[in-house]
Amino acid sequence: MQLKLKSRLPFAPLLLIAPFFLWGTAMVAMKGVIPNTTPLFMAGVRLVPAGVLLLAAAALMGKPQPKGWKAWLWIAVFALVDAALFQGFLAEGLVRTGAGLGSVMIDSQPLAVALLSCWLFGESIGSWGWLGLSVGLLGISLIGLPDALILNFLHTGTITGLGNFQQLFQSGEWLMLLAAISMALGTVCIRFVCRYADPVAATGWHMILGGIPLFAISASVESQQWVNIDVAGWMALAYSTIFGSAIAYGLFFYFASSGNLTSLSSLTFLTPVFALLFGNLLLSEVLSPLQWIGVSLTLISIYLINQREVLANGKTITPEETKTDYPELPELANSALTTVTLPVTESKSEILP
Repeated sequence: MQLKLKSRLPFAPLLLIAPFFLWGTAMVAMKGVIPNTTPLFMAGVRLVPAGVLLLAAAALMGKPQPKGWKAWLWIAVFALVDAALFQGFLAEGLVRTGAGLGSVMIDSQPLAVALLSCWLFGESIGSWGWLGLSVGLLGISLIGLPDALILNFLHTGTITGLGNFQQLFQSGEWLMLLAAISMALGTVCIRFVCRYADPVAATGWHMILGGIPLFAISASVESQQWVNIDVAGWMALAYSTIFGSAIAYGLFFYFASSGNLTSLSSLTFLTPVFALLFGNLLLSEVLSPLQWIGVSLTLISIYLINQREVLANGKTITPEETKTDYPELPELANSALTTVTLPVTESKSEILP
């Protein structure tokens, strides 16, 4: 995978990693405050204020606002799948699962992005990529399905003890999987959005348009959304909104607007690492042995997708091959090396007497 910015600043690659660190830590912050609020209200808080912040940043950077019905139509689709559905499933799923496990389920979305990118944009997957997808599906099954169901299948070869499918799909893991599919659709959708609108401004508007319905549904079906939130809870929501939404999504969709979607999405393997680490440190969360195996297989699958071209060619990445195919950040553009031309005169030979 090629993860390089055109800028030669030493901290520039950190900008590519930043969204996944912020998402992982925001997952833990949201899980800590969810007992004192309601899921749909929390999802709306993550979206609408973050969208306002992104629009303010776009205005400061001189980004144009969306114009024309095609731009607004694609932003509306973007808002539905990536904002309303994704954040809604995410918030509801957090009520029923842990921050680390939920993050792993969400970050299975590179598997869906790879398939969609191959189909829509002709991005190559290859044999190593398909192997990664297969391993990932196995990992997701170990994470999402009940341990008793898996162990029973291994011992008897039959699927029993599942109960009804309605009960299975009400579990937090499956809600997180639906959130992953929604985010994958949103990641692909940004390519079409950016044909008609600036990615930063479009991301801000899609957060506002997607967050308003969540607030409306919360007002009708939820109660006491904020009365039990203490100072620490509001700080956690502020962190999730500013860093986990505005900054993280602004960076991610900026890179996704023109970079290789399969390669960029594969970086999300870092998110569960951060979420599991901070979930263990702050929330004392633990996974079952089967779930740990599923996590490992999921990360291995994303690595195989990430390195599919290198593995297929059987060679080591050289420095020349590490040039980015992601867009250059405007604020870093001026840091490129400058060519200096020095006049040189040809010396005349000196003849000794």
